[in-house]
Amino acid sequence: MTHHKQHTHFDFAKLTERERYKILIGTVIPRPIALVTTLSKEGLPNAGPFSFFNVLTHDPAIVAIGVENYGDMRFKDTARNIRETGEFTVHICDDALVERMEVCAIKFGPEVDELSEAGLTTVPGQMVRSPRILAAPAALECRRHTTLQVGPAREIILGEVLGVYVRSDVVNPANLHIDQQRMDAVGRMGGYTYARTRDQFDIKTLTKEEWALRQEVSNAATA
Repeated sequence: MTHHKQHTHFDFAKLTERERYKILIGTVIPRPIALVTTLSKEGLPNAGPFSFFNVLTHDPAIVAIGVENYGDMRFKDTARNIRETGEFTVHICDDALVERMEVCAIKFGPEVDELSEAGLTTVPGQMVRSPRILAAPAALECRRHTTLQVGPAREIILGEVLGVYVRSDVVNPANLHIDQQRMDAVGRMGGYTYARTRDQFDIKTLTKEEWALRQEVSNAATA
């Protein structure tokens, strides 16, 4: 007999915006972190981390970032810069980058260069003008594809990935294999918590023929 543990149900219509946020960030885990760099139309660099982020499709190659702007409807620097220039670069955050990434999360004004504050060295982008952070294991250069306005102060930015930089000790260019341990990526949990990705395991999805054979063997063993 299977024992089912109890579950508590929450009706989101009866929760405040903050309560919904708390449950979502605690349950949808771990979330990859996009450390996003942009340039303003005047050429000022900006960087900020977002954990409402993922890759959604590979053809075309599309990533999505959920941006919560300010309550008075002002855009965060990232959202405004992408709106004005149509360009951004997503950096995958590894364990070595976490503390400097957190500096970029501080709510500085638009005149402050978070990259400089965090001591992050950058070079100009190749396919976009957004700066590329050299310490990141991977950088996805993106052009804005679509912006979805999902609430008065919330938008989802879809970006088409034009090209990717991957640190050379992490990738085999012959077969495109990327070493997941060397990537050493971190994910966001609830509250102030992060997770490392060093505990890994492989499971290969069976073909339906392999599954049928396994069932036959199992049934024969219990007959």
